Amino acid sequence: MMMRVMVIVMFLMNVSSIGLAYQESPVSNGGAIQGHIRIHGERPRPMAFNLVTIPDAVYCGRISTGTGWRIVEDFIIGPQGSLKDAVVMVKGIEKGKPFSLPKVEVEAIDCDFLPFVNVLKDQDEITVINMDPVEHDIQGYETARERGARVLFNRPLPMNPFHNVVGMFGKNVHTHLPGKPMIEKIHLRKGRDVFVMQCGFHPYMFSWGLVVDNPYYSITPEDGAYEIRDIPAGEYQVTVWHPGMKTYLEKTVRVESGKTLTLDFQYESPQGRRSVHEMQENPHFGMEMLGEGVEIIPSLRRQVP
Repeated sequence: MMMRVMVIVMFLMNVSSIGLAYQESPVSNGGAIQGHIRIHGERPRPMAFNLVTIPDAVYCGRISTGTGWRIVEDFIIGPQGSLKDAVVMVKGIEKGKPFSLPKVEVEAIDCDFLPFVNVLKDQDEITVINMDPVEHDIQGYETARERGARVLFNRPLPMNPFHNVVGMFGKNVHTHLPGKPMIEKIHLRKGRDVFVMQCGFHPYMFSWGLVVDNPYYSITPEDGAYEIRDIPAGEYQVTVWHPGMKTYLEKTVRVESGKTLTLDFQYESPQGRRSVHEMQENPHFGMEMLGEGVEIIPSLRRQVP
């Protein structure tokens, strides 16, 4: 009898999960949500890495402070506190417009991952291409604050063997050739939707991914603006996520057919120390460690702390 009850419960759970899966269906006279994502307060203290302690200091230092530090640019803030790379999602939509997302391709270029934030479906592939004349090491982690991280993959990312590395450490050298791509399928455990890639050789290289369960989302550009269209009428939860913040922002809204709802969100800037990796004076790890006459010159972009 107990076995029969367990079978029935498992069957009902499977039916329930199937029913909750997103279904594509034509949307007639759908509504829209638009607005801005902003951050209030002082600019968050940046993460920074001392390049003299990390491989390829001169080449990767073409983007740096000019004092030997590389800053992680995880908060791009525009006028009036507009916030780049926030993902706005409409939760609770069970059926609607086609769920076809652009293929995710990340370039490792100038010792940086671009784009910084990506959105994909569960079981989608992510492609990473090395454009630099140095080797990278790609480490992917499923993140969760309650239960800790889980390794998704750890793969070397070789440079293109035809890179011209002669003189590549000059002040204005920009040698970019695509190497063999790394392709990985992303599958996160139940209840998790965020993963991060980091380079094992150059730890200031980050790229974040968010797994969504429907196509109703938007990633904000530097002006912080977003718009999500063709939403079936109904009541939903609108959620905002940003990789530099510890919490989601959420609001419950009602979308009406043919109407546009304006919905703004604002984060409070995190205060104090955010990471053990911050700029600090250390007489034991100065530029002299690179050798006589060797300089780290931000010829591509000088970062501002």
